Amino acid sequence: MRLAPYLALQTLIAIVFVLLLRQPQPEPPASLRLTAFDLRESGSERAVTLPHFTASRFAMHDPPVYTTRFSEPDDPRAWSVLLPRFTNGVEVAVNGVAILDSRRDPAANRPDRNTPEIAVIPASLLHKGDNVLSIRLFVWGPLTGYLDPVYLGPDEVLRPVYDKRIRRFITLPVVFSAWQAILAVILTIMWLMRRHERAYGVLAAAMAIGAVQAFLPTPMEPSAFSRLNATLIASAPIEGALFLTFAILFFEGTWPRYGWLIFAPGLLVVVVGLFGGQPLVRSMFVWVGVPTVGLCLSAMAIVVARAVLRRQDIASLMLGCAATIALTCWVSDILGVLQVIDNGRIFVSRLSYSALLVAIGAGLTWRFARALNEVDSFASNMVTLVREAEDKLKASFAREEQRARAAALALERTRLMRDLHDGLGGQLVSIVALSERDNAGAPIGEAARAALKDLRLVIDAMDDIGGDLMLALGSWRERATAQLRPHDMTLHWQTLTPQGLPVHPELRPWHVIQIVRLLDEALTNAIKHAGARRITVTIETLTDPAQGDYGCITIADDGNGFALAPDGAAAAGASSARGLRNMKSRAARCGATLELASDAGGTRVKLVLPRRFPDGDAAG
Repeated sequence: MRLAPYLALQTLIAIVFVLLLRQPQPEPPASLRLTAFDLRESGSERAVTLPHFTASRFAMHDPPVYTTRFSEPDDPRAWSVLLPRFTNGVEVAVNGVAILDSRRDPAANRPDRNTPEIAVIPASLLHKGDNVLSIRLFVWGPLTGYLDPVYLGPDEVLRPVYDKRIRRFITLPVVFSAWQAILAVILTIMWLMRRHERAYGVLAAAMAIGAVQAFLPTPMEPSAFSRLNATLIASAPIEGALFLTFAILFFEGTWPRYGWLIFAPGLLVVVVGLFGGQPLVRSMFVWVGVPTVGLCLSAMAIVVARAVLRRQDIASLMLGCAATIALTCWVSDILGVLQVIDNGRIFVSRLSYSALLVAIGAGLTWRFARALNEVDSFASNMVTLVREAEDKLKASFAREEQRARAAALALERTRLMRDLHDGLGGQLVSIVALSERDNAGAPIGEAARAALKDLRLVIDAMDDIGGDLMLALGSWRERATAQLRPHDMTLHWQTLTPQGLPVHPELRPWHVIQIVRLLDEALTNAIKHAGARRITVTIETLTDPAQGDYGCITIADDGNGFALAPDGAAAAGASSARGLRNMKSRAARCGATLELASDAGGTRVKLVLPRRFPDGDAAG
């Protein structure tokens, strides 16, 4: 929005509200209106016509008295006296007997409340002929006294008009003040949750001050809290400065260097209210506080207009329109006080704050809704990005899985080729060498059987045993029993724990081949060198409280035994030394530990399995 359309819109709003303010207030029939009165003021008496402004500004002990006469009504219905508007307080008497004193009504003591008053005339006070109606007008300044036309007639005719004015000038402001108090609580919570947004805290303080002002009565007599009441009621310039501060922080984002000066007039009024008398604080409020409110509203309108031109959003536009409404109402009240226009002393500045409340509430709600939309949009974008990243990760994972599968397959192929080369390949080379010799008695059959056994070992090791080494040991037990039978040797199998050995999910065929070949080597050494008759295989699961369970396989024979070196290896020159070195090498490659013990009672080979088998070759 450009400047010219914005100014045209604000001008249109001001014109509309001026026309609305010029609309007549609810009034009874004109036939019930009393306008001709005799006024006794400052020792003199004269005839006046209502509405009337008195010359008195401070008249509490010798107030102006308006007097008129009326005839006893022939209507049997109850009659009442209605005073639509007056400043500041009234006492109504019929034939010298008071029937109404507005000073007893806290709401009627506030000039900004526009409070009407009504009183039923007791039938016992009326008599035949003329009756005297007198109105004492109490003025406690600094404004001059004011009395609107008085209505006298049936209560059932005057009461609906009174109720309409009460709803318009009492009930509606109380509703808006309650809304203001609720909004102050909400803004305080928002500020406590988001301390970095100072605008919410400033606006909450302004709302709280306005809510407190709305429910305070004007103190009539000195008391413990009369000065505090008067000070709080006169704190409107501080409230206006806080509203201006909110606009600056909310739309500009930075606080001007000398911004604190806008609080100086309000603080001056507060100091005078706390330490001065009530007449002084009322005068300060009229001559200092009211102009300060107007300046704050004008400055706020300028700040908001700049925000509208810069930000182009609904919140700024609504707050700008509300500022125009409040400023228009303030100007109307000032012109009415100066008697430039006849507005019946109806003050609407306080009521116009409701427009600011509506605009602020709508603006904050709009901002909150926009933030929710941004959060939803951000969440939707994040879901899309996460889904795309998830698809990319799935594709990358599939590629990595294929690479890993290919690498594992290549590794297993290499290991299988190495096992076939080390085992079956060597046996086949021996068979070829023996077949080429001239010695026909060479043990070719024995070499062929060894090659066949090694081939079966490789094939069995490739089976999926699910990490349960006991399955592979079961197959080895059958082959070992068949191998020992031609040598008149027996195999005694012992399982000391019910579960045998722990299950290792990471167990691979390569590990199984190394363990089975290690056991074969131990069995072969016992057959060739020990001269034993019985071989015992013990399987058990041992428990370490610190590290958990681990398996242990022990092969013991009842043969002759042999000498051991200090490091636990076979003595130099022993025929079994090479086989023992191979066994230790195979154990190390699986992450296992090999322990060897031999004496005259036989040899014991103990294989302590790792708690977790390594992924690669753990030798060295």
